[in-house]
Parts: sequence; C-alpha cells; structure tokens
Amino acid sequence: MSPTYTAEFKSQVLREVKETGNASLVGRRHQMQPGTVRRWVREAKQEAYPDPDARSLADENEQLKRLLGEKELQIAILQDLLKKKGIRP
Repeated sequence: MSPTYTAEFKSQVLREVKETGNASLVGRRHQMQPGTVRRWVREAKQEAYPDPDARSLADENEQLKRLLGEKELQIAILQDLLKKKGIRP
C-alpha cells in the first residue's frame, strides 16, 4: 500500500522543487520515490495551466529562464578567468 501524504506536505515538496529545480533531489531528501514528486509537479502544472497552449508557453518560459541562467553563469566564469589572467573585459 502506498503512503498517503497531506496537502500541506505536498505543497511543501512542490515549493522545494520550485526552489531547487530538482525533483529527484527533493524526493530523496524526503525519502520518497522521485517519480511521485515528478508526478505531483506535472499535476500541479496542469492545474495551474489547464489550457494546453498556456502550459506549452509556461514550459518554454521555464526552459528559456534556465538557459539564461546557464549563460549568465558562463559569462561570470569567463569574466573571472579574464580577470585572473589580467585581461580587462
């Protein structure tokens, strides 16, 4: 029999996933199956965006935000390397 979780616990787990961006990590932290956490995230997204077009746009927006964050990190690393080499950007 699978465990029953309270709505409060589910919302806490979903908040953590949103903060960390990693459902597997949050699942392990709470000793849960990562698939359960991913299912909760998917269901919450479907509730938040019942229209498939809106959901698609939200997914694309999340992907673009992730890409932007990665690019900003790469730029910061490269600027730091230039600074260490004594070259001004």
